[in-house]
Order: sequence, then structure tokens, then C-alpha cells
Amino acid sequence: MIETGLSNKVVLVTGAAAGIGKATAKRFAAEGARVASWDVKPGEAEPNGLFHTVNVTDPASVESAVKDVVDRLGPPYVLVNNAGILRDGQLIKYKDGAVAGVMSDEQFDSLVSVNLKGVFHCTRAVAPHMIQAGGGVILNASSVVALYGNFGQTNYVAAKAGVIGMTKVWARELGRYKIRVNAVAPGYIATDMTKQMPEKILQVMREHTPLGRFGQPEDIANAYVWLASDAASFITGAVLNVDGGVVPGT
Repeated sequence: MIETGLSNKVVLVTGAAAGIGKATAKRFAAEGARVASWDVKPGEAEPNGLFHTVNVTDPASVESAVKDVVDRLGPPYVLVNNAGILRDGQLIKYKDGAVAGVMSDEQFDSLVSVNLKGVFHCTRAVAPHMIQAGGGVILNASSVVALYGNFGQTNYVAAKAGVIGMTKVWARELGRYKIRVNAVAPGYIATDMTKQMPEKILQVMREHTPLGRFGQPEDIANAYVWLASDAASFITGAVLNVDGGVVPGT
């Protein structure tokens, strides 16, 4: 078994009440980390950890929760910016010679507030504590659709592409403080949200994946743990696709 060096380290995971976030919190806890789990929905703390109800779109809420994590557990060594939402819709729906619908400002702004600006809020709040502690790891949730686009997801693709851009900027800015910053780009993952899709759409998604199946939340959690571990100590500014081959297969 690879020694990750994460035992007793403080790990902060956003969007940790379900799905990939919950699997990630559990995986870090299994490595002996003290996990601070955040979500806008109710959730459970991991052993030796904390749970906070936090809206990542609210900078005051984020700053307050970070302070409580630092006071009770210590400065975060790892921040996993996993919180995200979907607000799908076509830019323009055109039918019978007329505009039948558009992506609204609310659809665009609400998603970007969580998936992009929320990452900014959390990283801005946590980074000073990492600097003072002598280093850390920031891991950002992007998506394979940021690399090739996706029908009906103007807002989501824009946010996830923005996350990649911020990841590369922060890797440059924070490297001098021994802080590594990387992104993970999941492909099609079997979460509760995915399972609610029609079987016809799920089959197309499977067929589009060279490995012929969906990934599991634990696959993404394993990638986060590896990138946070000592085994990845010279990796920063990277985007790790965990997608069953979706991107090279596109």
C-alpha cells in the first residue's frame, strides 16, 4: 500500500453531503485525515472531523466556516473544491421559425456563482492559512466537458473551463509557498443525479466511454487522494482526466 502522508492532515471538502464529495470525504478519512465536510445541504461528519452547512456563494459564510475549521482542527493542508450544481439548457431553442426558449440569466449566473465563484471564494479564504502553515494542496473539480464542450451546457462548460484556468494561475502564484494546485476532470460518473436520467441517454453515455461503463464516485475520490499525497509531490498546474477514455475517444 502506498503511503500517502495524509494521516492527521486537515482536509476540507466542499459539496460533501453526497456523491463524489461524500466519497472523497470518506476516502480521506480512511487515510487518517481529519476531514471538514461542507455542503449547503445537511450531512454527516466523518470520524474525527466536522460538518458545516456552508453556501460557497457567500464569502462571509465561507470565511466564518474556515475560521472554525482552523480553530477546531487546524489549518487545512488539502482543499477539495468539489461543490457544484447543474442548470442545463440550450443557449437558443429555435422551433417553427421562431425562438422557443433561451438560457436565462438566472440559469447562467446561479451555476457560475457555485461552480466557479465558489471555488474562488473557498480558495481565497483557505490559501492564507496554507501559506502560514508552510504549504498545502488545492484540488479543483473541473469536467471533461470543459475540454470538448457539451450540448445544452453553456453555463457548466464555461464554469468548468474557468476552473481549469484558475488552477493554472494559482499553480503559478502559490507554488513559491509550497502549495500545489491541480484539477480533476471527471467523465460520466454514476451518482444519484446520473441514475435519474432516462436509460436511453445513459446508454449513449456508456457507448461514448471507451471503457464501456460509468465511473464510480470512489474513482474520483481516489484521484483526489493521490494528487494530495506525497506520491504526487512534483505535480502542479495539471488537469487529470478520470473519464474512462472519453476525451481521447471523442
